[in-house]
Amino acid sequence: MLKLGRIGYVNMAPVFFRLEAEVEEVVGVPTALNEQLIAGEIDVAPISSIHYARHADSLRLLSRLCVSSEGAVDSIQLVSKTPLERIRTVAVTPESATSVVLTKVLLPDADHVPLGEEAEAKLLIGDAALKSAFEDPTPHHDLGRLWLERTGLPMVFAVWAAPEPTHPDLPELEDALVASVRAAREEPELLAFESSARYGYPAGFLARYFEKLRYRFGPRERAGLYTFLELAHEVGELDVVPELRFVAAGATV
Repeated sequence: MLKLGRIGYVNMAPVFFRLEAEVEEVVGVPTALNEQLIAGEIDVAPISSIHYARHADSLRLLSRLCVSSEGAVDSIQLVSKTPLERIRTVAVTPESATSVVLTKVLLPDADHVPLGEEAEAKLLIGDAALKSAFEDPTPHHDLGRLWLERTGLPMVFAVWAAPEPTHPDLPELEDALVASVRAAREEPELLAFESSARYGYPAGFLARYFEKLRYRFGPRERAGLYTFLELAHEVGELDVVPELRFVAAGATV
């Protein structure tokens, strides 16, 4: 059975909303799925964009799916009382390589320390970022919004990748994943209600959150990804900007 990685955050809910496919789900944080995919322990997974770029010679992309936003994303936050232009230390989460590199791109003069150590700012992602926005009055800076302000492009946080040689059932699975996203878009209230029951956030909050997320890997998203990788290369976080290689082409989400 095909092993499908699933990031254990609420942002994956639309992709798995009505997934009709016989798969074995492997749930984990982005960095854990990154390593399992490279090791060949799973057949396909949404992985950090920067991690894909660092291992692009051994991976193929699904052509129709990513995780992105065009502006604020809510689930990637830089939390700090210090104004952005004066931040010189950031405590970064170990859960997302892309978010850490994006922080480096946006704040190139800031040093990074592990989350939990003293710093002028802290980087939170996923459900921790969503929860912090509810509970912590400290100013929160949305990295998706900061990226759009800088580039005018979507920010692609994750891509769906598969190790070579790819599993023969991947094209059919991609069709099923795309169909699930479409179903989620057609029933946003039901998606929010079911996700609220599973993850514990208010349904109204989740409905607004899901509206900000994009899963289609179209021309603007690919341009945004290339721009991010080029800037990551400029700040020394990527040796080479790779060509995007796909499992198969298909219709859009």
